[in-house]
Amino acid sequence: MLVLGLCGSLRRGSYNRKLLAAAAGGLPAGVELEEWPGLADVPPYSEDVDVVPGADGGEELRGALTLADAVLIATPEYNHSIPGQLKNALDWASRPFPHNALRAKPVAVIGASTSLFGAVWAQAEARKVLSAIGARIIDEELAVPSAHEAFAADGSLRDPELRAALAGIIEQLLEAARAPLAPAA
Repeated sequence: MLVLGLCGSLRRGSYNRKLLAAAAGGLPAGVELEEWPGLADVPPYSEDVDVVPGADGGEELRGALTLADAVLIATPEYNHSIPGQLKNALDWASRPFPHNALRAKPVAVIGASTSLFGAVWAQAEARKVLSAIGARIIDEELAVPSAHEAFAADGSLRDPELRAALAGIIEQLLEAARAPLAPAA
């Protein structure tokens, strides 16, 4: 089973990239988390460039999402919302609507921030966008506050409650990926 990781931060030393790595470290056998590295290469969404074939970065994202069994998004919070590059990528993923690469795809959103709130608002905003796209959203949040102090030397989360919450979200995401879709009404 393949879980595609999307890091909402473009920064090399991103705490959200560390959060994806912490999630990958706790996966069961037979499950792989692969972070998609192309977020910075997705051009601003425009219907003028979204033609067959579409712009390279957007098409590569759609292809990666299509191949994934589930998606895990780790995002920081910029101005009480999601970073523009992540929102842009979700806009690319949402087309063509309603038969897009995230339609009915299980998705979980987690976040880390150096603030005391742990990107709570960004996670809520991302879930709102994903709901409009038609993804199957895991309705749990993991807010990692004070991210600059949250990770141990081995990359794991220091706080056992945060580790348990992350494991629980991953378990729900994998269960959703294994569950057959209900027939459309």
